[in-house]
Amino acid sequence: MDNFFVVDHPLIKHKLSIMRNKDTGPKEFRELLNEITLLLTYEAARKLPVMDVDVETPIQTTKGFMVDDKKVAIVPILRAGLGMLDGVLSLVPNASVGFLGVFRDPDTLKPVEYYVKFPTFTDEHQIFILDPMLATGHSMNHAIDVVKKHGGKNITVMSLISAPEGIKVVHEKHPEIEIYTASLDEKLNSHSYIIPGLGDAGDRLFRTK
Repeated sequence: MDNFFVVDHPLIKHKLSIMRNKDTGPKEFRELLNEITLLLTYEAARKLPVMDVDVETPIQTTKGFMVDDKKVAIVPILRAGLGMLDGVLSLVPNASVGFLGVFRDPDTLKPVEYYVKFPTFTDEHQIFILDPMLATGHSMNHAIDVVKKHGGKNITVMSLISAPEGIKVVHEKHPEIEIYTASLDEKLNSHSYIIPGLGDAGDRLFRTK
């Protein structure tokens, strides 16, 4: 699939297998999600804007490069996306952070927005939208629409687990969006949960069930 990337590093596979285990508790679940996000960010951040700088080595002055992280923005989709935020910030600590609250209506399965707080986006910003589960794709499409409405143009999606149905929905509406994920799972079940998945990421992060 175009603009879809599975980062199947052995360390990611190992950590994700532990996360899938129903007996893994919230503390370990949060730590593993943070670690996997860091590894995903390494791949997803290849197009980050950089600045030329002069570096004084012990031998001589040479040309170097610095990430212009003031042109980077992170948008976690509340609430599960919060579990991925620190993993990205550990690599780009001066990035701006916006928040988008969306939940899935249990009857219609459509996204319902309840909170938006974004920094100012420019044409030069590289924006990462975070959500551990890319299931139906409707919430992600809503998030992309809202970011674009606020001026965002260079958008990358990062997810822990993706379903084929969700990828199709996102790319039908936003074919230019790059999606980075740790796993392409089999499908959605009748309740639109990813199979085999790992359950509800938000509930497992915050032990709300």
